[in-house]
Amino acid sequence: MTDPGFACCTPVTGTPISPEQADQVVPLLKALADPVRLRLVSLIAAAEGGEACVCDLNDAFDQTQATISHHLKVLHSAGVLDREKRGVWVWYAVRPEALTAVATLFAPAPLAGARA
Repeated sequence: MTDPGFACCTPVTGTPISPEQADQVVPLLKALADPVRLRLVSLIAAAEGGEACVCDLNDAFDQTQATISHHLKVLHSAGVLDREKRGVWVWYAVRPEALTAVATLFAPAPLAGARA
């Protein structure tokens, strides 16, 4: 997996981001822009211990195991999820820095003259 460049950008509300910064953050946003992938992230983040087995995630969707695995691969490739193989199953956990990057990207800019 390549470095997703989570720390590349200041909030878009502060100063305009550069084309290079936009290119770095687009894979993260694209990965989260799918309803199934967004639900997968939510299910994993809300799971006990903050991790979930692919075997448990399949039951939450009316899609094939291969489709769910594809969505998980996209999320992992974008740096949203960590994965660990345990025996025959793969366990996923949300990378907190990915969620922080999205929150930071859309954080409101401080008001001019406001005190910190």
